[in-house]
Amino acid sequence: MRLENVLALTNAKLINKPFVNSFENIVFEAKHVKRGDLFLAFDESEIESAILNGAYGIIFDKPVQISDSEIAWIKVEEIEDALKRLLRFRLIEKEVTTYECNEIILKLALQVITEPNFIVVNSDMQNISKMLWNCEQKSTLLFCPALCSSDIFTDVKQITTNPLHSISVVEQTLFETSFIYDDIFYERQLLSPFFIPYLEELLHLFTTLKVNYRLRKFTQIDHFQAVFTNKNFEIKEFGTSDKVLIFEKNAKLVFSEIVFLQENASWAKIISIVPSTMRDAFEKSEHIYTYINEKDIFDILRRKEFHFAFIAGADKSILSNARVAHKQLTLDF
Repeated sequence: MRLENVLALTNAKLINKPFVNSFENIVFEAKHVKRGDLFLAFDESEIESAILNGAYGIIFDKPVQISDSEIAWIKVEEIEDALKRLLRFRLIEKEVTTYECNEIILKLALQVITEPNFIVVNSDMQNISKMLWNCEQKSTLLFCPALCSSDIFTDVKQITTNPLHSISVVEQTLFETSFIYDDIFYERQLLSPFFIPYLEELLHLFTTLKVNYRLRKFTQIDHFQAVFTNKNFEIKEFGTSDKVLIFEKNAKLVFSEIVFLQENASWAKIISIVPSTMRDAFEKSEHIYTYINEKDIFDILRRKEFHFAFIAGADKSILSNARVAHKQLTLDF
């Protein structure tokens, strides 16, 4: 990439008058720098190592000491924004196609094996850049705006929903599904039937784009996440306890998941515990309890009888705190 293009794309200021005028690649880890590369100094302490490894230019956003006047020293307002601008230009050059999806579809896609030119984007800016900088020409990207900055991409397309149910569910529990798709039987997938419509949308995208893929054994995603516990909230092996805590942090999914649970486990004692900020949405509903803090959640769980406790706005990490508290109580004499 030419120096003048880097300056224009990043709205940068060239501090000196270097002998170089172009770069082979863009790198932000000094150990990976090769002769002719442009180094993005997220860590200023690596600048000297990058120069020794052959960097032709340094992009920085904090005060630095110019130690080699022959290379380009490029000052930007914010280095992550500069990387974002450079990556956006790179993806335009590579003629990538980008599709937007929701959080569930993206997390299902991460568990599907696809060909290298179909890339599921889910990471921080630096890791996304590593993943995409040298991607194949005309690759297809899938991202979720809730998990990744959308201004990296241009001309984002929406997934078209498939009005026909293409997955045939053979057997299901609340947290597992056996199904047939494209004449292949997938037995006891650790995937709630709640997520089957999302999987259908993903598979419809693959079919539409003619993407080669292979479904492997699904594992639980961190939505409608079932954790089997005993009365002390110690985690037990899947399916071995009659008390199940179901966690959901995404507020947009809470209502529909509670309805799904009530409709598909009408035989069970179900309680739902939601943040106090959601109180109005469930004002007339039975067996809905609200909490302000983590202690409130455990107070409700201890007081109420249940088979399933749906907990909104938290994840299973709170159980480690409960175990610590329980150990402290048992050590008090």
